[in-house]
Amino acid sequence: MLFDQIERELDLSERHLVVLKTVIEKGPIGILKLAEETGMPTHKVRYSLRVLEQEQLIKPSIQGAIAGPAVERFLKDFEKDMVRLQEMATTILRIGRSI
Repeated sequence: MLFDQIERELDLSERHLVVLKTVIEKGPIGILKLAEETGMPTHKVRYSLRVLEQEQLIKPSIQGAIAGPAVERFLKDFEKDMVRLQEMATTILRIGRSI
């Protein structure tokens, strides 16, 4: 319904974060090992890696994925970004309750 797309995006963001966290903690790490570590199918891991690479949060190496140049900034802004999203969700909830 109205929030289906938001729910899909949140699921996808969660998956990307799990992959990023695993790369940061265990990198360099390849697709097969990432799939094993995260419990995700390889095609989903591959897609998340592609998105994370486009955002420069990871970068490929001969040994596997490693943290990219944008990770430090992403982690620095993470809390602020999540608070902003929570505030938006709270506003939507308030509007919905007033209907």
